[in-house]
Amino acid sequence: MRIVELAALGLAALFAATGPAMAQSDTGPVKVGVLTDMNSIFADITGQGSVVAAQMAAEDAGKVLGHPVEVVSADNGLKPDQSVAIARRWYQNEGVDIVVDLAGSSVALAVNNLSRDLKKIMLVSSAGATDLTGKQCSPYAAQWTFDTYALAHSTGLGVLRSGGDTWFELIADYAFGYAMQKDLTDVVVANGGKVLGVARHPINTSDFSSFLLQAQASGAKVIGLGNAGDDMTNAIKQASEFGLQQHGQKLVGLLTFITDVHSLGLKITQGLQLTESFYWDLDDQTRAWSKRYYERMHKMPSMDQAGVYSSVMHYIKAVKAVGNKNPDAVMAKMRELPVNDFMTHNGHLRPDGRLVRDMYLFEVKKPEESKGEWDLYKLVKTVPGDEAYRPLSESECPLVKQATTR
Repeated sequence: MRIVELAALGLAALFAATGPAMAQSDTGPVKVGVLTDMNSIFADITGQGSVVAAQMAAEDAGKVLGHPVEVVSADNGLKPDQSVAIARRWYQNEGVDIVVDLAGSSVALAVNNLSRDLKKIMLVSSAGATDLTGKQCSPYAAQWTFDTYALAHSTGLGVLRSGGDTWFELIADYAFGYAMQKDLTDVVVANGGKVLGVARHPINTSDFSSFLLQAQASGAKVIGLGNAGDDMTNAIKQASEFGLQQHGQKLVGLLTFITDVHSLGLKITQGLQLTESFYWDLDDQTRAWSKRYYERMHKMPSMDQAGVYSSVMHYIKAVKAVGNKNPDAVMAKMRELPVNDFMTHNGHLRPDGRLVRDMYLFEVKKPEESKGEWDLYKLVKTVPGDEAYRPLSESECPLVKQATTR
C-alpha cells in the first residue's frame, strides 16, 4: 500500500512539475525562424529583406499570448542537408514554432519532410515546386506566395494568346526548374503551342552563351526562362548582348522579381512579361506597406519578402484566435480564417496547403513610360486565384483524397 501511495505521489509531483512546462510550450512566446538565402543567387529577393519583413510582422502583432513575438534567422546556403539541420535544431532545441521563407525548392521539400515528421509548422514564401502541395503535401505546411503552376499558366497563357505559339525553354537544373518545365510544357501544348527545344543549366551559371545559341537556332518565337535570381538576370543580360530580342525572339521571365528588373534596367527588360503575386504600386495598401519596408531596406520589396510578412501575420492571427500554439489547432484555424492583408484579398488556405490568391500578369515599362526609380510595371491582367492555381480536382495531395473520401 505504501508503494502505491508513493507511486501516486510521484506521478502527482511529475504532473505538477511538467504541467507548467507543457503549458509553456503551447502558450509561451511565439518564435519565428526565417530560413533564407543570405549570400547566394536568391539573396536579393529573400535574404535580409525576408528577415526584416518577419520583424515588421512581429512588431505589428504586439504581444501574442502575453509575450512579444521573437524572430531568429539563418542562412540556408541553398543546401537541403544544412537547412534540415538548422530547422531540426530550431524546432527541437530552441523553441521555434514556425519556419518561414525557405528559399529554394530543394530546401523547402527537404524541410517539409522534417516539419511533417515533427508536426511543426512551415510557411513557404520563396519556393515554387508544386510537389509541396502535391505528392509531398503536409498538414503542417503552406505554400504562400506562388508556385510553378500559377506562374506557367498566368504568364504562358498570356503570351500564347498574343501569338507566342512556339517556345524554347531555358530551365534551371534543380527541383524548381523541373516543376516549371512540366507546368509550362503542359500549358503550351494544351493550348495549341509547341515546345521546340529545352536546355537545362546548372544553378549559379555565369555563362549562358551555349544555351542561348540553342534557343536562337530553334527559331522559337518565345524563350521561356525557367530560372530565378542571378541566373535569370545573367540570362537576360546575355540574351540582350546576343540581340535575340532584336531578331524577333521574345523573352518571358517565368519567375522574375522587381529587384531583378530594377537591377537590369528598363532598357534591357522593357516589354518583358511576367507574373507576380505582389507589386508595391498596385494600390494604397501595397504602397503604404512598401513605404515602411523601403525606409528600412532602401529598396522596394519582392513578392517573396511581402509573402513572409503576410504568412507570419496570418499565423499570429490564428494563434490569437486559438489561444495557444498547438500546431494542429493553429493550422485548422489558418484554413478557416480568410487571408486579408495588403497583398491578399479574401485568400483562402486549401487542404493541400496552397494559399489561393490572385496573381498579376505585368509587362515591364519602356524607359520613357517610367516616372521613377521603382515605377517598373504596368498591369496587363489580374488572374483570379481560382484560375491561377491547379484545381483540387487534379491534385495528387493525399490529404485532398482523404478529405473527399470521408
